Amino acid sequence: MTTLTLNLQSLLEITDEQFYQLCQANRDLKFERTAKGEILIMPPTGSETGGRNAGLTAQIWLWNQQTRLGKSFDSSTGFRLPYGADRSPDAAWVRRDRWDALTAVQKRKFAPICPDFVVELCSPNDDIEDVQAKMQEYLANGIRLGWLIDPETRRVEIYRPNQAVEILHNPATISGEDVLPGFILDLQPIFED
Repeated sequence: MTTLTLNLQSLLEITDEQFYQLCQANRDLKFERTAKGEILIMPPTGSETGGRNAGLTAQIWLWNQQTRLGKSFDSSTGFRLPYGADRSPDAAWVRRDRWDALTAVQKRKFAPICPDFVVELCSPNDDIEDVQAKMQEYLANGIRLGWLIDPETRRVEIYRPNQAVEILHNPATISGEDVLPGFILDLQPIFED
């Protein structure tokens, strides 16, 4: 199954609250909304991709538990980006001071913040160009570091503000650099079946 795009903007404008309620009423589906107002409906991931994503999220979560530098998030978390899109990266992290600046109400819904760090993990059905465009959207909205990981090709694209995308082929690890100080992602469990 592939992503289904609904363009309802010519018929009606869905508010942030209505979009949130739509997501809550359909918890078996994963929704995102582009800055243009298109609603993307994505099927659940396959078991292999879900296992990879769990391992990825676990490594980030464990590092964050040790450092307490921020808040880590899994693929079910939605963020309201500054330029108007509602996105749900496969893994994300927000620096503690930025997270603490949000109100309790903002934290309960789709937090109106662009994460400092995001990861998109390609599934076999993903169109790589769509995922690359999403990474560029995160950059435009303020991420400090982003990784696009493609297990099929064992390729990692690293996104940083005001820099060309760095492409790594079959790396064993990648560094969280100064955004996630001391974090090293072990790619072996993500690249293996």
